[in-house]
Amino acid sequence: METPSSWRDGVRYYLDKRLLTIFVFGISSGFPAVMIGSAVTAWLKDVGYSRTDIGFFGLVFLAYSTNFLWSPVADRVRLPWLTRALGQRRSWVLMMQALVAVCCWAMSGVDLADDLLLAKSIALALAFFAATQDIAIDAYRIDVVPEGDGKMMSAASAMATAGWWTGYAGLGAAPFILVGRWDWGWADMYVLMAAVVVLLMAFTWLAASEPTNNREGGQQAAESRYARVLGSKGEAKPLAMFVALMVMIALAVWSIIGKPGLAEEWRASTPLTLFIAMADLAALAWMIRTLWRWESQAVEDTPESSTIRWDQRALIWLLTTFIEPLAEFFRRNGVQLAASILLFIFLFKIGEAFLGKMSVVFYKEVGFTDEEIGIYSKAVTWWVTIVFSILGSLVNIRYGLYRGLMIGGIAMAASNLMFAALAMVGPSVPMLVSAVVVDGFTSAWSTVAFVAFLSVMCNRAFTAAQYALMASLGTLGRTLLASYSGALVDSLNGDWVMFFIITTLMITPSLIFLTFLRVRLEAVLK
Repeated sequence: METPSSWRDGVRYYLDKRLLTIFVFGISSGFPAVMIGSAVTAWLKDVGYSRTDIGFFGLVFLAYSTNFLWSPVADRVRLPWLTRALGQRRSWVLMMQALVAVCCWAMSGVDLADDLLLAKSIALALAFFAATQDIAIDAYRIDVVPEGDGKMMSAASAMATAGWWTGYAGLGAAPFILVGRWDWGWADMYVLMAAVVVLLMAFTWLAASEPTNNREGGQQAAESRYARVLGSKGEAKPLAMFVALMVMIALAVWSIIGKPGLAEEWRASTPLTLFIAMADLAALAWMIRTLWRWESQAVEDTPESSTIRWDQRALIWLLTTFIEPLAEFFRRNGVQLAASILLFIFLFKIGEAFLGKMSVVFYKEVGFTDEEIGIYSKAVTWWVTIVFSILGSLVNIRYGLYRGLMIGGIAMAASNLMFAALAMVGPSVPMLVSAVVVDGFTSAWSTVAFVAFLSVMCNRAFTAAQYALMASLGTLGRTLLASYSGALVDSLNGDWVMFFIITTLMITPSLIFLTFLRVRLEAVLK
């Protein structure tokens, strides 16, 4: 159980040199979003592409929301030579940084006016490598913090958040300044951005230290367990499961890359995509349930078979890599508690997502100009997030992660009432600044606590896979439910005051689930 700390003790956490590495890795994580986001959007606009073309270019960001599908690979696959030289986490970070730099350099040589398809292909590759880099960086941040140290994890989460915003908003402003004031070309900017990534690679190689844990021991234990279970089931059942797992992976990959081979209307079919996702989830649930039944039937001291066939060996590797992270999460927590954790993750940021989705529409309808929105809503966000991420983490360190989540969640939801007041007052700049600052503070505070919570819920043998799975679930909740934010405003006939009151109350279900998790949090934290 976490014990209270003084404010001075909280500040001391930030003297740990590991947090500098986490901050720089945060910069490396945030910077690629500029390359495939605002920078390429501005370049496309300058070249003369339509809003539709620019909008569809943004589909490359799907790599970030689906990276959980290949995240287990970062836990299990050792890169030739690099892993021996740098370790599992740093080797993956360095390799992805190198590939991001190569993509930036390649983008600088593209004639964007004549070859949009090539630019999209490079941007998609860049997004894939950047999303994979995020997997490795998140796993590094969790592994480098002592297990069960929620206070250190809060500080690490704050530095990761501050680093991400520095890379995205701080370094991300440089290309626009150079293009706008010094008449540099956008192709030159991509060469410059590649150079920045090379500098980040130098830091990864020379300054970062590899975390140590018993990751391989946990993975080998899982492989041994699956070998005993499958060895007791003859040939037919393991072969059937191997085929089922390969079909699941093939369907997921086929869907992600755009369902090649189908007519255009079918490739864009949302019902078909949902059907594939539900089929894969149903197959995954069946597979985990079957494995648990086989485990319960197996004798504990059943020896591993000395004649494991190639398909069984492949199945053991695939099960340990792709199925065991989720199975272990449910096995460790129990089905009821695990479901409560996942529902909390899914619902915690819903109210904030509803606000964010409609914020610009709200500002315009209230009467703010584009310049006021840009200056007071966007520019202020960077420094507010950085400063208050650190201040929020000090609160979490002082009072513990559970209280940080509970109080931070309530404060995050209550800050929406500032926008309700703004809706009643009208286009008041002082009121807008106050609302943005309060919202930035509470959002940063709750985000740091939320990221720390996800981190301490991971098993160190499967850090990359479990964190990516939980983070994607949180993103899914914000994306799926917040898409109805406009419909909610319309159903209220544009009553923004009532809209913000409703979004304030949306925190309630997640806090109810959080109360069920208090004992679990106290059990895993020092």
